[in-house]
Amino acid sequence: MIEICAVGGYNFIGKNMTALRYKDEVILLDMGIYLDKYVAFTEGEFDDLSTVSPHDLQKAGAIPDDRVISDWRRQVKAIVPTHGHLDHVGAIVFLSNKYDAPIICTPFTKEIIMAISRDEKIKLKNEVKELTSNHSYKISEKITIEFINVTHSIPQTVMVAVHTPEGTVLYANDFKFDNHPTIGRMPNYERLQELGKEGVKVLISDSTRAPNNSKTPSEMVAKEMLRDVMLGVESRGKAVIVTTFASHLARLKSIIEMGQKMGRKIVFLGRSLAKYAQAGENIGLVHFSKEAEIVGFAKKIKKTLNKIKGNLDKYLLVVTGHQGEPTSTLAKMANGAIEFPFRPEDHVIFSCNVIPTETNITNRNALEEKLHQHRVRIFKDIHVSGHASKEDLRDLINMVKPKHIVPAHGDDVKERRCI
Repeated sequence: MIEICAVGGYNFIGKNMTALRYKDEVILLDMGIYLDKYVAFTEGEFDDLSTVSPHDLQKAGAIPDDRVISDWRRQVKAIVPTHGHLDHVGAIVFLSNKYDAPIICTPFTKEIIMAISRDEKIKLKNEVKELTSNHSYKISEKITIEFINVTHSIPQTVMVAVHTPEGTVLYANDFKFDNHPTIGRMPNYERLQELGKEGVKVLISDSTRAPNNSKTPSEMVAKEMLRDVMLGVESRGKAVIVTTFASHLARLKSIIEMGQKMGRKIVFLGRSLAKYAQAGENIGLVHFSKEAEIVGFAKKIKKTLNKIKGNLDKYLLVVTGHQGEPTSTLAKMANGAIEFPFRPEDHVIFSCNVIPTETNITNRNALEEKLHQHRVRIFKDIHVSGHASKEDLRDLINMVKPKHIVPAHGDDVKERRCI
């Protein structure tokens, strides 16, 4: 019998973690944080998170409460994150050391995990093994995992097929079907169709945008939206500032391309932008440092802006702060914590959506109000989602023909329910 325990991420978006047991062997899929509660718990209180206990983070609702599978702990054979977003990998540094098991992930995801480990000053005891997309890894005589290439809003995202003698569980959380990705390959439809013929016992699927009656547009559409705003709206003599998800390397690549067409020097400002860019460069995925100046730390950001403030119309500034985070570069520029000479009709482009949590909505509203006070032009929602909509989900189901479907990121499934 295959047992599945929905540890986290099933009735909301955040702290994803699923445990799958076949007989006496367990695979853990994802191990993420709930970003709002994590920030609320840690912000301004802890200089060194290595001193914070996982129990305290669990009590705050910031990381998955894995005590529900405490009797499975010694049976865990592998920890397998699907991609590098914090709601899927951010809790690894806090929880993985209690499991005597390797972490198996794509090369870019590994770079992000190691960067988090360095940032939080927590040493991982687990070996971190790389497995590239469209390859398999034999965990034991009973279990083999297979990485199937898909697209999302971060590179090297995979679906994980867990093969057992009882059948295959396909874990598809998160993904979209992008046939024209700007970084990486298109989804491996051929292998998904093969799995459908071989037989999929259970499909665990992202359902974030299931109510959306459409197919999620390609990242190429977002690139054209950026082109329309950045090249199609007169910006001579104006500062142009763009903010987006720091992990969205494909979007950043398009922003750099548009900045070059504008004839502007490109500067990245913000710690998370520097971190994800470096992770991509470490594996040869991008080469942003050859195309842009990348400044990560607050003191250097202030010096850089002070140096270029007289010639802002010659620069494209790419900054952190797309959700209005109070400690982000854009928020500090807007509220005066970082001195910046905003002028009427400067351009501020939000190449993102607002992730609909109370904290994000409040922060973004506050940031936009500050920006309006500077009388800048704001361009919002220059973005396409990284999540599958209803018609993509229909295509997935038709391809893999699962006997059972478990929706993740839904409304009705209770946390910590084992089935």
